[in-house]
Amino acid sequence: MTPHLIYETKDFLILNKPAGLLVHSDEAHKEPSLVDWLLENYPEIKGVGDEPNFRPGLVHRLDKETSGILLVTKNQVSFDYYKNLFKEHHFTKIYLALTEGLPKDFSGVIDLPIGLKSGTVKRTVHTTHGNVKMVKSAKTKYNVLKTFQDKFALIEVTPETGRTHQIRVHLAAINCPIVGDSLYGKKKPSIKFPRQFLHASSLEFTDQAGSRLKFEAPLPEDLGNLLEKLSS
Repeated sequence: MTPHLIYETKDFLILNKPAGLLVHSDEAHKEPSLVDWLLENYPEIKGVGDEPNFRPGLVHRLDKETSGILLVTKNQVSFDYYKNLFKEHHFTKIYLALTEGLPKDFSGVIDLPIGLKSGTVKRTVHTTHGNVKMVKSAKTKYNVLKTFQDKFALIEVTPETGRTHQIRVHLAAINCPIVGDSLYGKKKPSIKFPRQFLHASSLEFTDQAGSRLKFEAPLPEDLGNLLEKLSS
């Protein structure tokens, strides 16, 4: 399982990450990762970043079961530049999600802080509970593109902040959990799917030379097949 190279310069790579590929390992996960592939194919990134021994070259990440666009920097100067772009919210990231449940409003902004439930990896918007820590503001724009069977919605999502699990938590918070999401999805889903239907479809930013760039990753076959099934 390897990423697809979309674009490359002397400063960065744009990759299309397949679902099922872990971005980087941690103490709980000792499996092959995107970082292993990067170090094998681009050894120059070995010392790049704030935590080069852990996630060299990475200024953002995708969940293991999320597919799509990922930027990787190849030197420290570009890392610092793109990390600052993310920090100042100067990237436009668009995701596609299929939800079980239709939003009350077909476009809007979910502005709810997110915190971590103590002793778990699960995030929540119920941040006033005593067992929730690391609470941070979070904002997500969304727009419904299409509905299926009056039960499912294909939604274009633009996170304005970059919290862990943000899209998954926010959509679940408005009673529209992502299809296939084992952590935040419905306990008894109407349809079973082997992974969460969440795809990072495009990334837009201004590069170090001042050029505005936009990259897109097509919807993976498994997600497209599910949409066809729901349409028939």
